[in-house]
Amino acid sequence: MDALAVDVHHYKDKELSSNLLLQLNRLRHENILTDVLLCSGDTQIPCHRNVLVSSSPYFRAMFCSNFMETQQTKVDLKGITSAILSSIIDYVYTGLISITMDIVLPLMQAASMLQYGCLFEACSSFLQKQLCPDNCLSMIRLSDIMNCHSLRDKAKEVAMKSFSDVSASEDLCELSLPELMGYLDDDSLCAEEEQVFETLVSWIHHDPLSRRGAISDLFKKVRLRFIHPTYLFQFIANDPLIQSSTLCTELIESVRRLMFSVGTKRIEDAVVDFKPIWTAAPRCTYHDTLVVVGGRKNNDQTSRDALVFDESNQTWQRLAKLPIRLYRASYVALHSVLYVIGGLTTSTKHCQVSSAVYTLSLKTNQWRTAEPMLEPHFAHQSVSYLHFIFVLGGLGLDRRLTDNVERYNSMFNQWESMAPMLEAVLHPAVVATNQRIYMFGGVDAMQNPVRLIQVYHISRNMWSTMENRTVKNMSAPAVVLDEKIYIIGGYTRRMIAYDTKANRFTKCANLKERRMHHSATVLNNKLYVTGGRSVSSHDIIEDLDTFECYDPKTDIWTSKGSLPHKLFDHGFLTLTCVSKTWEKS
Repeated sequence: MDALAVDVHHYKDKELSSNLLLQLNRLRHENILTDVLLCSGDTQIPCHRNVLVSSSPYFRAMFCSNFMETQQTKVDLKGITSAILSSIIDYVYTGLISITMDIVLPLMQAASMLQYGCLFEACSSFLQKQLCPDNCLSMIRLSDIMNCHSLRDKAKEVAMKSFSDVSASEDLCELSLPELMGYLDDDSLCAEEEQVFETLVSWIHHDPLSRRGAISDLFKKVRLRFIHPTYLFQFIANDPLIQSSTLCTELIESVRRLMFSVGTKRIEDAVVDFKPIWTAAPRCTYHDTLVVVGGRKNNDQTSRDALVFDESNQTWQRLAKLPIRLYRASYVALHSVLYVIGGLTTSTKHCQVSSAVYTLSLKTNQWRTAEPMLEPHFAHQSVSYLHFIFVLGGLGLDRRLTDNVERYNSMFNQWESMAPMLEAVLHPAVVATNQRIYMFGGVDAMQNPVRLIQVYHISRNMWSTMENRTVKNMSAPAVVLDEKIYIIGGYTRRMIAYDTKANRFTKCANLKERRMHHSATVLNNKLYVTGGRSVSSHDIIEDLDTFECYDPKTDIWTSKGSLPHKLFDHGFLTLTCVSKTWEKS
């Protein structure tokens, strides 16, 4: 018996609490042992004080303190209708209640007053399911009145994500200045900067007499760096509201000086308020993504494919195809638009050197033609800087090496001739940074390596050269990362970083194989390389489908998978997109 006494059976009746509540509700309906009447208008509802006290801090304070209700048999609850009070008492005794749009607001108010927190949040959850762009701003006001944080957070989220629709609503025009400033200052606002500007203008025009003076404060919330120059200088700059504000015109003039003087005026020289505006981060709507376009596919044909890397599932998705097959075109990104420039047409019976320019915006996922170059080019280099695109050298109409340089002004949609290169080279590594274009190496017309760094001074339209024995590259890309220029491969495994200020090269981790005709770009402070051709120790050439990443902090290369096919002489760029339009195509 002593041994058996050690065992203990812990029994829990799972149905006791629900049955107890059921029995209490029956007693209430039969008016048995009830000791208080809750009154609303002409309605009297018999209840048990101990049940009310147990269910709510409000009733606990009422019946367990020195309030007069402690002695009363009837308690009048002002501000609550009889129907709502009946629903709440049923909820207290059963845990069940039906919430509809007709009663949710008075029910929520009563739940708040009587301190039924779970019922209050149930009403909030119901309202959250009704949220849409048309009512989210009204819901925010309601949540402030009700002091309901969960509803406010969800309504704010809808307003941020659907700002395109919300900005057209009448409710937005009713916002106060601090409220509107709060929206426009938020990084999570899903809107293009052009729309941000149009929204603040509409808000001012709703009540111009009292709101006109707010233009300068509101305009500082527009992130000018992400607005296309054409829209900024031709539309925004000429808006009467902007012209009426000295500060606004100064801000636009600061951008104009920065862009049109091609860097001779630095940000620090601008008005005091300009620097934080220009350096503001992009909103969540904007995100940079990797795009691959054109090139030679599987060594058998010139590719029309354009691919975008989807980081969410680590796969390549297809964009609209290039309108034409182009051999050794150049590829550059400017103002969230992909440019494919020149090349040798291979779609026709007779190949022709092209001066055509094709553009692709991820917003529309459609190709368009732009203003053609002054002269045809292929096997050339292109690079963007501020609102310019520079096309350098390559092979011209006669298929001979050219030193020609052209510049495209995206503001005026015009091409113009610039100072020619000091030495014409083919397949150099080219990059633009700090008001200069750097051209490393390449080969001359006789395929001899050129050990030169050619530097183009953008603002002065002048070239200079620096001999350097370290430079020996051909068909190698270059990128700017952490204020250094990285030259990646080029018939070698070597990658070197060039410090322009110190005029010094630093050796980095080698590539996994000798690589050429590959492409590289930068995203989130890391360097990415795709495709190309590898050269074995026995000089056997193999096309690649590799996709690799280099982290300068660790000096380590890692594989990111592969391209859908082997590819070389292609474009690989970082492009800013606003929405994933291609997924709907």
